[in-house]
Amino acid sequence: MFKIFSSLRKEYLLLINDKVGLALMFLMPLLLVFIITIIQDSAYKMVNENQIPLLVVNHDAGEEGEKLVALLTKSGLFKIDSQDAVPEKSLKSELLSRGKLIGLYIPQTFSAGLESNASDVSNILIDDLGLERDSVSTRKVSMPTLSFYNDPVLQENYSYSVMGIIQSYMSVIENSLMIDRMYATMDLGGQSEKLKDKMISNRVKINQIVASNNNSTAIPNSTQHNVPAWTIFAMFFMVVSLGSNIVKERVNGSFLRLKTMPTTFMLVMFSKMAIYVIVAVFQVALTFSMGIWILPELGLPKLTIPSNLFAFGCVILISSMAAVSYALMIGAYARTEQQANGFGAISIIIFGAIGGILVPTFVMPGFMQFVSNFSPLHWCLEGFYILFLKGGSWQELKNVFAFLGIFILICQLGTYFKLRMERII
Repeated sequence: MFKIFSSLRKEYLLLINDKVGLALMFLMPLLLVFIITIIQDSAYKMVNENQIPLLVVNHDAGEEGEKLVALLTKSGLFKIDSQDAVPEKSLKSELLSRGKLIGLYIPQTFSAGLESNASDVSNILIDDLGLERDSVSTRKVSMPTLSFYNDPVLQENYSYSVMGIIQSYMSVIENSLMIDRMYATMDLGGQSEKLKDKMISNRVKINQIVASNNNSTAIPNSTQHNVPAWTIFAMFFMVVSLGSNIVKERVNGSFLRLKTMPTTFMLVMFSKMAIYVIVAVFQVALTFSMGIWILPELGLPKLTIPSNLFAFGCVILISSMAAVSYALMIGAYARTEQQANGFGAISIIIFGAIGGILVPTFVMPGFMQFVSNFSPLHWCLEGFYILFLKGGSWQELKNVFAFLGIFILICQLGTYFKLRMERII
């Protein structure tokens, strides 16, 4: 017992004397979670709360332009900023100066064009039915064209989504006009309201269901992504501290001196792993506490701990083991501290980039989504996603534990054989 205590004490002293390593492991994740969560929160709110800022310039001489604006406002999807006095040629600069991402211009002939098209459709239908109609000709106006302006930084798929929403409300107005015109042509006067109400109320409804095993309807937010993601990133960044310590002890002969003592070298490696696993658990406790108590005070979403605490603890433990095992392997193969720090840090950044820490994997191309499966950070993050967002069970977590278990085994065997080749073990 005394040997274990002495070995743990040695590793603890090495750890607390590494000020740079401690800063990277504890201060870095707090800053990353704080800054990036604040930056991403507005984007998550725009997607989840469906409040899209929209600059509208309505120059329509009729009533249909106002109807379109009223429908967009009533939908609750848009935050309308009406600036009807702005000329069309100035709309681009007005959009950028007001900090808006999208704008809609309704031309002067909007109502006239829709009414002319509705009249044409009505006449064709009446003729096909063999009914008589008034042959008085009306002035032909071409179909109007709405102008959709967007900031060049806005993603193309997002712009298409907004245009699709506007087009769906345009269809409501067009259908209403065509029904009115057909009834008027058949001298049925104002009897079209019943048909219009029936067509609008009988539209197919779509129920949104969040895929979750515990019937949870939680929507992902910036806190649920960033807190676990950057905690995992910080866990693996312990390679800077642990890897450097191993290189130091190999280079200055500490490992060889330890062999002369009445203890096993595996006890020394066990002590290193135990200390840094505890460090990883403290990292989780610190950053998750920030997500629970501090971020809500700043108006950001609160982090909710999953109900399956045992599975939560297991995911934390295996993620910590994966980070420590990788740091041990880097320390065993690096010849200098500069190699350990440089290669270790760069490799973690690469693992984070392809693993979904920096950019979500679903926005990556297909081949990169396949490559992400080889990143240990991806599987650590996937474990937290399953618990936080999907109410995951052990069945869903089996792939996470399988990959991370294989990764830990490879790192441990790599460390063992390298130290064996150097006759340290």
